Parts: sequence; C-alpha cells; structure tokens
Amino acid sequence: MAELTTATAPEELAEEASAAVTPETVALRKVQGALAKPAVVKTARAMSLFGEHAGGWLAIGAVGALVDRKRRGEWLTAAAGVAAAHAASIAVKRVVRRRRPADPEVQVLVGTPSKLSFPSSHATSTTAAAVLYGGMTGKKLTPVLVPPMMVSRLVLGVHYPSDVVAGSALGGAVAWGVRRFMRRRRNRG
Repeated sequence: MAELTTATAPEELAEEASAAVTPETVALRKVQGALAKPAVVKTARAMSLFGEHAGGWLAIGAVGALVDRKRRGEWLTAAAGVAAAHAASIAVKRVVRRRRPADPEVQVLVGTPSKLSFPSSHATSTTAAAVLYGGMTGKKLTPVLVPPMMVSRLVLGVHYPSDVVAGSALGGAVAWGVRRFMRRRRNRG
C-alpha cells in the first residue's frame, strides 16, 4: 500500500533552510556579498591557479635553489616543507571529509580538485611558503601573502572561514617544524 505524504508548506521549508544555516555560512555569504566584484574574483581565481597543488610556491622554491647556489640545500628543504604542508592538508581532508559549502546563496566561482573542504590546502601551503621563504629572504611575507589567500578562498565560495584558519595553522605548524630542522642542521655543520 502506498504511503501517504503531506506537502511541506513554504514557511516550513524556509524555517528548515534557515535552521541549517551556520554562522560560518552567514560569514561566507557576507564576504562574497562585500568582495565578490569582477576584479576581485579575477584576482582570486589567479591566486587559486597559482596555489593549486602548491605549484606556484614549489616553483618559487625551485627558482630560489637555482639562483641562490650557496643555500641551494636550504631552498630545497624549504620547498620540501611546502610540499609536506600541502600533503598534510590532503591527509587531514581525507580524514575529516567535510564537504565544501553548498549554500544556495554562496556562488562557487572556481573549480576544485575535490569536494573536500577542511582544511584549505591553499591556506596551508601559502602559510608554509610565507614562513619558510620569508625566513630564507629575511622578509616578513606572512602578513602580505596569507590573508589575501585566505580571503580569496572565501570570495570564490570554496571554503568556510574555519577551513582557511585551520589550513593556515597547519601550514604554520609544518613550517615551524621545518625551520627548526633547518636551524639544527645549519648549527651542526
């Protein structure tokens, strides 16, 4: 025998939808509403492409190794640290399995290699690169590079705020470990 169902009133649907909206979703909506202008989106997409699989950051490490022959080993170690940070973010994503934002009011403005969101690999590798390459160059790269990459992931609608914060923290932790390793190695010989 067929089961009887009742139609859900539009008001109930609206209540269900608003009940599922988290503060992070609201924050994501606000960031997109305020910043997702054509020029910003274009820049965010370029940043996304540069940071995909940490490719741009790894290329910078390779250039550093080619140009700065005296510190070639350090540049390669720093680049390996960026790669390790990226790998760590992928490992955490596969354990946590948080889905990317799927709110109807959030536009996804760039393609992604997976549907997994936590942590942001772009924020992870950018933070690791900023810390490690900043240490190599003597420049404070973190405040210049990390916040724009974090915000770009929100503008593009592919991460929640906690994804980018956690990614940045993970990248910083990996970079801290790599810098410590590099210092010990330098002090030995």
